[in-house]
Amino acid sequence: MSSDFQPPPKGLSILSCVGGVVTAVFAIAGLNFWSGRLSQKTQTPAVSASQTANPTDQVDTQAQKIAKLDANSAVLPGTPIAASELVSKTPYIAPGVGKLDAADMAAARLAWSYFQKNWNEKTGLVNSVDNFASVTIWDQAAAIAALVSAKELNIITNAEFEAKMTKMLQTLASLPLYKGELPNKVYNAQTLIPVNYGQLDKREEIGWSAIDLGRMAIWLKIVEAKYPKMRSPVQAVWQHWQVKRLTKNGQMYGTSVVEGKEQYNQEGRLGYENYAAYGLKLWGLDVKQALDYQSNTAFVNLYGQGVPYDRRDAKNSGGNNYVLSEPYILDGIETGFQSLPKAYADRILAAQAARYQATQELTALTEDNLDRPPYFVYNSLFVNGKPWATITDTQAQHNNLRFLSAKAAIGWHVLYKTDYTRSLTDTVFSQLKSEKGWYNGLYESLRQPNKSLTANNNGVILESFLYKQVGQPLIIWAGVKSVSQRK
Repeated sequence: MSSDFQPPPKGLSILSCVGGVVTAVFAIAGLNFWSGRLSQKTQTPAVSASQTANPTDQVDTQAQKIAKLDANSAVLPGTPIAASELVSKTPYIAPGVGKLDAADMAAARLAWSYFQKNWNEKTGLVNSVDNFASVTIWDQAAAIAALVSAKELNIITNAEFEAKMTKMLQTLASLPLYKGELPNKVYNAQTLIPVNYGQLDKREEIGWSAIDLGRMAIWLKIVEAKYPKMRSPVQAVWQHWQVKRLTKNGQMYGTSVVEGKEQYNQEGRLGYENYAAYGLKLWGLDVKQALDYQSNTAFVNLYGQGVPYDRRDAKNSGGNNYVLSEPYILDGIETGFQSLPKAYADRILAAQAARYQATQELTALTEDNLDRPPYFVYNSLFVNGKPWATITDTQAQHNNLRFLSAKAAIGWHVLYKTDYTRSLTDTVFSQLKSEKGWYNGLYESLRQPNKSLTANNNGVILESFLYKQVGQPLIIWAGVKSVSQRK
């Protein structure tokens, strides 16, 4: 979050267009801006009494007990993963993929309702947050994922898909760019003027994000490969952007404007760095160093599970090293764990399941918008040396606002299909429905929904169901070829 952030107008009090990871959350160089294996057969966990409404004093007591357990759960150094477990020659295929059942289809249709209500007819872009016309490239990639999923799940007609996708791509190919180079971090989704976070009317170029564009790169490749009519519009988008600026010496780079001066810095930490770099690699960019998932990795034991984290933290690099579910879920669904080892994802899910066993709190953590201040947090397994910390980009701690994420719950379940992930999904299905889509999550201490509605949450849910339906990582299903395979 930039220091000049202003929240949306009263009545729209949700941090708009922050997206799943957005912009320079992971940038370094002192820049102060957005600055064993899981068992497939675990005991079926039920939602505990601690997750139902309790008197305030009981909730406080339970929260204090959990905070103590969380603090004591971390042991450094943690158990590493054997080198033999890190290399996978073939993309991962989840167990139990196949035709969606009635509950799945109802859930997918509900997720699509967010996009129906937040589609901007004039530009073809989708609001990042419900009823607030602002968008990031990360969130527009989520909208593309949702549109593809809605078509393939027969929620919308082919004619509607082609009309909406064509409009989206035409807009992306004509966006006014930051310094004429690459998409600004945020746009007014109706007028297309570059803006700052939470603002709609004031034109402001604030830089661009390699991580956001890396996710968009994956979805542009999926659309280009799967739908012949869209190949030319997709190419027009990529050719509109000065993509060589995204990389330097095998690393990803982004820009930010600080006190009127542009900063050009490396972007990414373990997780999102590798996932986004894979997208840029599909387009032939040199991201060799960004794809390296071992050089900067260490391990911390959390409830007995050796969880990978990035050594580059806020203290030694200026960037927060969040450990989150979403990059691993997206990597599994979209690439079959080709940018990150599945063994890393195994440990991250296993740690959350182990936390449930110790605390009776169902746990599915990642970053997302809130329906109250500070409007956006990173629900982390580990960050800057702290276990189970919920923080803002400026490191303000809000553990009282930790929540079970809807997108993480459903994403983990389609990938792993364990008793634990089934309990996560059942909780989402029973408690997080709204008329406009799926709420972002369920607050752990407050015992109530986080009623923020976002494109990213509903987009990840839709692509999770598409993955389950087609039974393959989405780049394989679409026929995306690597650079080495293209003539």
